[in-house]
Amino acid sequence: MRRVPGRERKDPVDKRTIAEPYKIKVVEPLRATTRDYRAEKIREAGYNTFLLRSEDVYIDLLTDSGTSAMSDNQWAGMMLGDEAYAGSRNFYHLEAAVQEIYGFRYVVPTHQGRAAEHITSQLRIKPGQYVPMNMYFTTTREHVELAHGIFYDCIIDEAHDPANPHPFKGNVDIAKLDRLVQEKGRDAIAYLSLAPCVNMAGGQPFSMGNLRQVAAWARRHGIPIIFDATRAVENAYFIQQREPGYAGKPVREILREMMSYGEGCTMSSKKDNLVNIGGFIATNNEEFFVQAKEMVVVYEGLHTYGGLAGRDMEAIARGIYEMVDDAYIASRVRQVEYLGSRLREAGIPIVEPVGGHAVFVDAKRFLSHLPQEEFPAQALAAALYVDSGVRGMERGIVSAGRDPVTGEHRRPKLELVRLTIPRRVYTNLHMDVVAESCIALYGERRAIRGLKMVYEPKKLRFFQARFEPIVP
Repeated sequence: MRRVPGRERKDPVDKRTIAEPYKIKVVEPLRATTRDYRAEKIREAGYNTFLLRSEDVYIDLLTDSGTSAMSDNQWAGMMLGDEAYAGSRNFYHLEAAVQEIYGFRYVVPTHQGRAAEHITSQLRIKPGQYVPMNMYFTTTREHVELAHGIFYDCIIDEAHDPANPHPFKGNVDIAKLDRLVQEKGRDAIAYLSLAPCVNMAGGQPFSMGNLRQVAAWARRHGIPIIFDATRAVENAYFIQQREPGYAGKPVREILREMMSYGEGCTMSSKKDNLVNIGGFIATNNEEFFVQAKEMVVVYEGLHTYGGLAGRDMEAIARGIYEMVDDAYIASRVRQVEYLGSRLREAGIPIVEPVGGHAVFVDAKRFLSHLPQEEFPAQALAAALYVDSGVRGMERGIVSAGRDPVTGEHRRPKLELVRLTIPRRVYTNLHMDVVAESCIALYGERRAIRGLKMVYEPKKLRFFQARFEPIVP
């Protein structure tokens, strides 16, 4: 039988290998070390992976913040940096990019997201006010508390169960918001902070349907929504893939709709925006914009650079356009899923479903012989480094810190090791190395000992705390 041109049978696309939508132009050598060397280095670092030198790390999955590879277009843009103190042309490029892609009218650059959080919390929180969030993030909650505000968890209960397969574990529980208003009153709420792809829950997204419900609730009560938009593009991708009515819709359009339900956002450009430094506040609230402009001058620099060089702003502007390329974001999230699938197939307990920026290993189940007060996630992160030179980080009781009133350890339900994948940096062969190390450790997990904390900073202790193994 003759074949009709154009009607040849095609293999299903989803069964084919999809390569990265870029090619490698510059390489950075990696250094392999011995197990004995790594054992000594983690001891010197107080069993805290944050205190290791990068030169002693083979595959660095500590964070996706500022660790992305920039494109040739971004590097070219950096050579066009206008380093004027005032009115840099690169600021106006950044402003235009934010307006076009995020949809916010006003932009205040900052040196990174933490500065945006600081300015926002200082301006928007009165002492004693609550800030509901879909689960806490460490620095966000710290800035809320420094402004004498109170964090309130309004995420759905499924988010606290690592094995629950709910596709949108970043959703807000409206009943929890109602309860807060009933108990404390509307005036007791400063704003609602929403994080796309909730970090501490395992990179879990919220749905557009839930966001619409939350926005309607916020309008009824006159409470503004401020996004922590750090990983909003990854959330938009999950909406595209998982939520009815969004299949085939460009990620760019989905992101713009997401942001339309908020008054503004704080941004660490070191994630979605594909740069090594930078951030901003974006808003449609002119009064807040004016106040933020005034404060950024005090803490950061003039409002048209905000702690950044012109070249940095140019790189961010170009990164904003690159991040909403559908081929790029699909490749980025699929690499995370690749690592997650390898661990899942080997029986390694991880947070399900796999998130957009990292695979989170469930240290409670991995090291079930260790009680939480012996810091199992911290111990597992240290053991992973010793085994293979792979650097992850703890997201559990150490990151949760202490209750400011009681002084007791906060005990989160989730005790995790985060394996965070930098954007456009590693290949899937690197992911295989990570997976094989986790699998090897799982086979000998009973040999991993708990830790005791021997030095504890007062603020954000997970960055600088030091530990020692518990001797039987």
